[in-house]
Amino acid sequence: MAADLSLRISEIFYSLQGETSRIGLPTVFVRLTGCPLRCGYCDTAYAFTGGQTQSLDDILQQVGRYRSRYVTVTGGEPLAQKNCLPLLTRLCDAGYSVSLETSGALDISRVDARVSRIVDIKTPASGEMDKNRWENLPLLSAHDEVKFVICDSADYAWARDVLARYNLADTCPVLFSPVHGSLPPRQLAEWILRDQLPVRFQLQLHKILWQDAKGK
Repeated sequence: MAADLSLRISEIFYSLQGETSRIGLPTVFVRLTGCPLRCGYCDTAYAFTGGQTQSLDDILQQVGRYRSRYVTVTGGEPLAQKNCLPLLTRLCDAGYSVSLETSGALDISRVDARVSRIVDIKTPASGEMDKNRWENLPLLSAHDEVKFVICDSADYAWARDVLARYNLADTCPVLFSPVHGSLPPRQLAEWILRDQLPVRFQLQLHKILWQDAKGK
């Protein structure tokens, strides 16, 4: 039974969505523990270990305490736990608008079709470019989004080439974000305008508002 399924949860909190096309929307975040990647710019390393084991029923109960239509399942890497998939389905069945933030290193094919999949493509400077699962890209639809976190000019040039090679902007929204405290946001904005890229420039709203990883 679904009630017997469990997940290792780092935290569940309510805040404004700081990224993606849902930026600014009051959202419940369900952060799962664990991640097989170690990106150099990671700001949630605290979620690599620890957390508490919770049943799906307990998770849904906590999410329901907030009167929010939007739920984001994130990590760590949420898909590293097999019971992430039934959690996503349970959230959709409960009537929430659900998004999944994933590193792009694991298979997204079995994610409930109602979920908006936010898929990272890891750039060279992330240190995890070799973990990109390129087989995920043909699975994307207009309901999903692709995100590049840009560290420097070499990352930008690489991301621009991937954008063109896979015609990503014809499939779904594409987000370019500068690494906080590393690449000046204005520099990335100027590169995007110079090259007339069909992407959305984004900053991490939560870091502007609260100077931390989430705000809650």
